[in-house]
Amino acid sequence: MLLLVGLGNPGARYAGNRHNIGFMAVDAIAKRHGIGPWRRRFQGAAAEGPLGGTRALLLLPGTYMNESGRAVAEAAHFYKLGLFDIVVFHDEIELPAGKVRVKTGGGNAGHNGLRSISEQVGNDYRRVRIGVSHPGAKELVHGHVLSDFAKSEMPWVEALCEFIADNVGLLVKGQDATFQNKVHLAMRAKGFGDSKDPGGTD
Repeated sequence: MLLLVGLGNPGARYAGNRHNIGFMAVDAIAKRHGIGPWRRRFQGAAAEGPLGGTRALLLLPGTYMNESGRAVAEAAHFYKLGLFDIVVFHDEIELPAGKVRVKTGGGNAGHNGLRSISEQVGNDYRRVRIGVSHPGAKELVHGHVLSDFAKSEMPWVEALCEFIADNVGLLVKGQDATFQNKVHLAMRAKGFGDSKDPGGTD
């Protein structure tokens, strides 16, 4: 069993926020691979199905971001999962918009969702860091991540979620670097690889 967690805040008010791109990515995986239906489980919405030759549980915590760890811990304990079996998709202000990086463990860089998960289950789970760019000043970060993607950003957001969903089988197999590279190349082929583009991946 693999647990794929999308981070975000519940409710329509937050649905289009940069902070919710983890929700968007995991929802795209469910749609692409026919995983569903979503049910109320583990303090959130969960859907279970086959993915890349293994069973996967997709989880969107229904707690607010800073309590995400409660939902993750409940699901992980129920299925007796190890940390490597947990993959968390989240927004990352330290990466340019449209860039994806996968890492295991490491710091939480002020991300309340990651901090909550680390407090509940430990730190060495896998993270799919999805770049939403930095607003330029620390005091602007809160407003930046809790504001909606601009209409002009939606083409790269939708393309990125699509390519994450297309290549998620590589994550299932533990081929994190290959997954990262495939998503990067797909974004580039779609025209989002130019560093002068606000959704660029370079």
